[in-house]
Amino acid sequence: MERQSTLEAASTGAPPEPDTRTAVSGWVLRSVATVFLIAGFAQPVFAGVYLSGDFDGLAWHVVGADLVSFISIAQLGAAVAVWIRVRRAWPFWTSLALVFGVIAQYFAGLDGALWLHLPLGVALIAGIAGTFAAAWMRPLPRRRKAVRTDG
Repeated sequence: MERQSTLEAASTGAPPEPDTRTAVSGWVLRSVATVFLIAGFAQPVFAGVYLSGDFDGLAWHVVGADLVSFISIAQLGAAVAVWIRVRRAWPFWTSLALVFGVIAQYFAGLDGALWLHLPLGVALIAGIAGTFAAAWMRPLPRRRKAVRTDG
């Protein structure tokens, strides 16, 4: 059996085979990654509002930082479920790297270290977008154990 990517299966119009459908844990990871992407892209908008002279933008940026922090931890939890249920480790390692990046970003922002806060924010957006794309491009089917027939 030859494996097809999600894009190839979609272009043929044929439904995916039952063993290549994304598992529930994969859909949870995709959902959290989507929310993480939206919240991550909102952060520079809030910072831009503040930098353009509206000081309420800083309050939104702080709330957004808290939200991004919580979502990164939720994505790490979803990635653990994918590792256990689907036997794919890459979501865990990328999510763990993003959690460490978000923690560093958070404290750099609190300290006012813009020399670190700004480039780390750009790197985080790239990592969040890459994880989002990888989660949606690859099927995350549940791995089934082989059934023994020798008794």
